[in-house]
Amino acid sequence: MKFKIKMFAGILLLFVSSVFFVSCNNKIPEKSHVHTKFILGVHSRITVFGTDDKEAKYIAETIFAEWDRISKDFSFSEPYSYISDVNKHAYIKPVKINEELYELLRQSVNYYNLTDGAFDITFAPLWPIWKEAAASKKLPADEDIKKAISNIGLNNVEVSPYDKTVKFKKPVNINVGGILRAHCLKQGYKFLKTIKSDCSVEIKLGGYVLAYGKHKWEYPVYDPFKNDRIIGKICFEDGVVVSSSGRDHFVSIEGKLYSHILDLKTGYPLEDFSNLIVYFKNIEDKDFIPSVVLSLMGRNKAFETLARANGSMGVWIDGAGQVYVFENKDSLAKWTASKKFLFF
Repeated sequence: MKFKIKMFAGILLLFVSSVFFVSCNNKIPEKSHVHTKFILGVHSRITVFGTDDKEAKYIAETIFAEWDRISKDFSFSEPYSYISDVNKHAYIKPVKINEELYELLRQSVNYYNLTDGAFDITFAPLWPIWKEAAASKKLPADEDIKKAISNIGLNNVEVSPYDKTVKFKKPVNINVGGILRAHCLKQGYKFLKTIKSDCSVEIKLGGYVLAYGKHKWEYPVYDPFKNDRIIGKICFEDGVVVSSSGRDHFVSIEGKLYSHILDLKTGYPLEDFSNLIVYFKNIEDKDFIPSVVLSLMGRNKAFETLARANGSMGVWIDGAGQVYVFENKDSLAKWTASKKFLFF
């Protein structure tokens, strides 16, 4: 395995990834058009460079419309979504699903196996326990966690590739929200390939950002306490960056900070984790894996997995503020750390 890991020790306790791309020479192209919307519980933005208002508006509205459809079709809380239909009936009888949901479930099973069960879309019983803990500022009882874990498990979901049906062996519920942002970016990318335009487009959904078209892009990682300073940046010309931050929605319980990312093997929030930012050269690459899945593997296994994805790189920031940078030998992106944050 040929890859290198660089470790930087910083003084910060909390980190967040930047919310936007800019050009690596810090100059925004003259013709740029920005469109924003709130989708899937996060802020989204589409920025189009090198075209007119009409085409930029068409691109943004088409992608937003597709994301709206995905949000409604695969929402856990929407009563008439495909997910709700499966959750209502799959314990009683096999439920016929469309190709899109089948693919999402197939990916979920792969990620479940890849993380030894840490990524599990049947996590529903655990979520209210930790919401209550966040509200009361008290840790949940171990027995409550154990009981919730006993009622989850993707091994209780049977997905048939032959007739495209889903059947539950236990009365579980599925929630594919953890991979919907990646799916939205993939759908946006498919659309951009069809328009045959010379423009460059940045599509952003939370910490997931895709850069379409040759351009000198950078993805800065900011100091959350002083937003005009950055810890470092990832520079590249084309590709996708996905970021998962354990501290984006952290909560303080009994004097300790806890991540909102749950390890479904233990039922507890992910420990010693602040942020993971990953670059892939192509979102349609067979080696693409959402950052939330990689984060659940732990740093060593996540980097080993990225080593098999040609052109990739990753930045892992742990709970103590140490920054670890992975670059495989074929990486198409480069990490540049801000000198003021390096302490040896």
